[in-house]
Amino acid sequence: MNKIILRILVGLVSVVSVLGLFSAILINASNNVRIEHYWADLVSPALSFPGFESVFTRRDLPNSLFVTSLEDSDLSDLSESRLKSGQVVVKVDGKKIVAWSLNGNDLIKLESDVSGEVVYELYRWLVVRELSIPDKDVLESRINNIEQALPVTISKILNPEKLQSQRMLNELADRGFYVYVSDSTVYCLMQLSDGALYEIKFPQLYSELSWPVILFLIISIIAILLMIAYSLVKTFDRRLKNIEAAASRISRGELDARVARTGSEDSIGRLGAAFNSMADHIQRLMFVQKEMIHAVSHELRTPVARIRFGVQMIEDCPTEDELQKQVVGIDGDIQELDELIDEILTYARLEQGGPILAFQEADVGAIVEQVVSEQGSVKPEMKIFSEYKKGSEVWKISEVEARYIHRSIQNLVGNATRYANGKVKVLCSFDSETCRVDVEDDGPGIPEEDWESVFTPFARLDDSRTRSSGGYGLGLSIVRRILYWHGGQAFLGRSELGGAKFSLVWPRKQEKR
Repeated sequence: MNKIILRILVGLVSVVSVLGLFSAILINASNNVRIEHYWADLVSPALSFPGFESVFTRRDLPNSLFVTSLEDSDLSDLSESRLKSGQVVVKVDGKKIVAWSLNGNDLIKLESDVSGEVVYELYRWLVVRELSIPDKDVLESRINNIEQALPVTISKILNPEKLQSQRMLNELADRGFYVYVSDSTVYCLMQLSDGALYEIKFPQLYSELSWPVILFLIISIIAILLMIAYSLVKTFDRRLKNIEAAASRISRGELDARVARTGSEDSIGRLGAAFNSMADHIQRLMFVQKEMIHAVSHELRTPVARIRFGVQMIEDCPTEDELQKQVVGIDGDIQELDELIDEILTYARLEQGGPILAFQEADVGAIVEQVVSEQGSVKPEMKIFSEYKKGSEVWKISEVEARYIHRSIQNLVGNATRYANGKVKVLCSFDSETCRVDVEDDGPGIPEEDWESVFTPFARLDDSRTRSSGGYGLGLSIVRRILYWHGGQAFLGRSELGGAKFSLVWPRKQEKR
């Protein structure tokens, strides 16, 4: 999977997880407050009902309430302060509901489970107490007063269909009331002493899913995700603009423009690295092109001048022998031009993007033997031989473009024969991972400060390796580019024979491209 997509997914999952945890904590904290407010709003009117104070004097309390003192309670200072100011304090701990109300020096305490049945029983007790009066003319007025003072609706049961449940009938017979829930609303059926049935409708049950809270969380999460997405996009956009700016600078001719490395290994980081690699290659190609134009014009001048001079001399040749001599000289100059053009085209093809290489398994040892045989026939006075490092023969099969590896070894051996005093050795060192071919001679060698410059196109040194020794300064450059396209390296060292030691190293197996 693309790293940038993975990073975004991991980031979003992390953010969503954090936001989910934050939302759960916020909802839980909000619900703790909301549920206390819900029961406080339900209990407070009952404990503050008009005329309820006289109950305390007679100690005519329902079973759901009992009296204690403020000194015997374990309430906090804040709760005591609220009680003294006339408020009802309600605490909900998940298992039970506890409410306190202060009446003079008496602390009224109500305890119920989370179903709130004790609270509903308190309401039933209040309503029954208010409606149990002999004068039926003021009954309607009492009901209106109760509905104004308490958050309930009271109605007389006239339809017997509501009493079809056997459980409802049993509860009414045993306890005088029955609490049930319908459509998230609590109802309490009760029977007065005269047998009349009334129904108390309480406020809608408390719901943990509050739409205002949920809506607030949804909006907050969307806003946070949008900010994070904007931050990510802004970061990517800024990095892409850096690449765009570098590309614009290069298009204006500033070939040294590069994209600043951020150390990131995502797609944009790899794009920046690829862009810098491309810019390096373009800059090097431009430099090589400039050097080649300069060098080619210089290299062509000499053979062209000799050809022109030979043509002029043909007109003045007095004899057939002299004429033939000039023709042979012109033919040699043309051959030299042809070789130079071939070298230039080969190097250009290798330098500007590389050839299409058909890697196949080949016997590198056989290629070395072939080059040694060919060069030996050209330079019979030279001792040109090959050797294997002990145990290397078994690893001589390698995935190469045989034609180009032959060319690179041939260039090195041919170069060595021009400067050797009489001996050229080709040492093959193969193993399971790499192939190495060292070409050594017993010539004057190359100064160490010039080891890298000899691979520069058209480079020739001014000491023993002079222009008189031949060559165009492209052979070693071609060798290095051939090894580059094989995933290897060409480098220079000092030979035990006293001269130069050129080494070619490349992997036995080529990576799939």
